[in-house]
Amino acid sequence: MSLTYVEEKTKNEILGRIPECTLISKKGKASSISKLIKGDNLEVMKYLLDEGGLKGRIDLVYIDPPFSTNNVFRMSNEKANSISRSNTDNVAYDDRLTGPEYLEFIKERLILLKELMSEKASIYFHIDYRIGHYVKVLMDEIFGKENFINDITRIKCNPKNFDRRAFGNIKDLILFYSKTGKHIWNEPKSRFSEEDIKKLFKKIDEDGRRYTTIPLHAPGETKNGPTGQHWKDMLPPKGRHWRSEPAVLEELDKKGLIEWSKNGVPRRKIYADEKYGKKIQDIIEFKDPQYPVYPTEKNLDLLKLLVETSSNKDSIVLDCFCGSGTTLKAAQDLGRKWIGIDKSEEAIKVALERLTPKETKLFAAEYEFEYLEQR
Repeated sequence: MSLTYVEEKTKNEILGRIPECTLISKKGKASSISKLIKGDNLEVMKYLLDEGGLKGRIDLVYIDPPFSTNNVFRMSNEKANSISRSNTDNVAYDDRLTGPEYLEFIKERLILLKELMSEKASIYFHIDYRIGHYVKVLMDEIFGKENFINDITRIKCNPKNFDRRAFGNIKDLILFYSKTGKHIWNEPKSRFSEEDIKKLFKKIDEDGRRYTTIPLHAPGETKNGPTGQHWKDMLPPKGRHWRSEPAVLEELDKKGLIEWSKNGVPRRKIYADEKYGKKIQDIIEFKDPQYPVYPTEKNLDLLKLLVETSSNKDSIVLDCFCGSGTTLKAAQDLGRKWIGIDKSEEAIKVALERLTPKETKLFAAEYEFEYLEQR
């Protein structure tokens, strides 16, 4: 399946019409990996591909582009709001692209992002219900349907009472793709609460440690392998196999990690204090700041979760719609290199302020860059 719309261009047509540009450093050294770049992200990414030496080097892309809302988002003195076009406050960004024009805008950037991504890279595309389903089809076409991993539902706010005849909207979505299926994956987990521990680990041993038990066998019959053989004169139930080889089960039993029922049925002990937490599911709750500095500013903990899960310490993280710099801040706090791009003067100001340590402004020289001229 593919998405067809008016004035759709091919990859070669898109790459051929992007103007050549150069990056001029406002401060610092242009060789620094972490960069905050002011400019059109299409032109900047083409430069990073052709002359910046970053083709195939980006391990993680997160983007939170305009959502095709047909609004202009502006800065106010007290907080960031989406307000009428007649307001005289400074424009943060313009979100008036809609329909085919918007889809082509997104397609152009996804094509360049894929070229920048490494073989172990992932991309998270943050969008909402208005246009997200069209973007999903577009990403299937560009990255391959087989590389679609998750549609993550993000709870963004508390329930609201709307006058319109519809269910209340408290969520948006994040489309998660891999470039090759060999993406970096650091298993994300959330810590058990006291309530979780009491619910999931109901047994208590003689030392006061909470635990639960699980079967020693799993679905699937293995007749010839060791996990289908006898252990303590027992075979696994019909249609199942031992989770571990008999020698491993024997060692677990010696360590007291197997519990035997009155009927002689063995089960593996799992202790609460040996488990970090629960695997994070595809519905997550990270509410946006109540009083954001910049319009549509996202939750920092949400970005830290994505950065930690899908990148390593030596990774480069890219956000080409960086806005207030939340992705960059998350990457910086977690010890990753990062590249942020935005054409908004207001966005660059806010991001630079967040990324500069309070104790010194000199560090800003390492990554304050601007796209200033075309060739």
